[in-house]
Amino acid sequence: MTKKVDFKKEYKDLYLPKTKPMLIDVPPMNFIKIDGTGDPNGKEYQEAVGTLYALTFTIKMSKMSGNEPPGYYEYVVPPLEGLWWIKRGAFSFDKRDNWLWTSMIRQPDFVNSNVFAWALEECGRKKPELDLSKARFESFSEGLCVQIMHIGPYSEEPRSIALLKDFMEEKELIDQTGSERKHHEIYLSDPRRTDPQKLKTVLRLPVARAG
Repeated sequence: MTKKVDFKKEYKDLYLPKTKPMLIDVPPMNFIKIDGTGDPNGKEYQEAVGTLYALTFTIKMSKMSGNEPPGYYEYVVPPLEGLWWIKRGAFSFDKRDNWLWTSMIRQPDFVNSNVFAWALEECGRKKPELDLSKARFESFSEGLCVQIMHIGPYSEEPRSIALLKDFMEEKELIDQTGSERKHHEIYLSDPRRTDPQKLKTVLRLPVARAG
């Protein structure tokens, strides 16, 4: 039996960091993305996540309908990820109505624009209730970042962010988090089924070397 590719296990440096900060140079990867605004508990975000998973599973299950893309291999669907920022000012974890976000799921390397176009058509035919107009397929080049595994509720992320900030100062790194290079989260736990104290979230901030 062909082994399924599990990106979390194949790329532990990207998905399974320790609870201590680390520096990483993130390579380009392909994603299906949807942009939105506001509280992640709101309708817009929840609909975006549902659409992302619908498209992702349409591609994953393409072999069942005889539309298997060239180079297809068995894989575990990668975790949901999110980029977060605001238009101006300091990002606040308490004030959510001004949040801007990109929700996204990584795609295997055999997925290209043609495969995505097919998935849009197929998903639209099977799930006409979904708004697929905001979904896009593109490469994301993140580059040099610091990251940490945050364990606990999302509301307690500032304590892990503080560790990242201290690490930046110690290593003489410049924090570049903003509207261009964004605060990045990777969700390894399902909040519907996981005790909030046990939630695992990769927190990643873009940096540059001083000088």
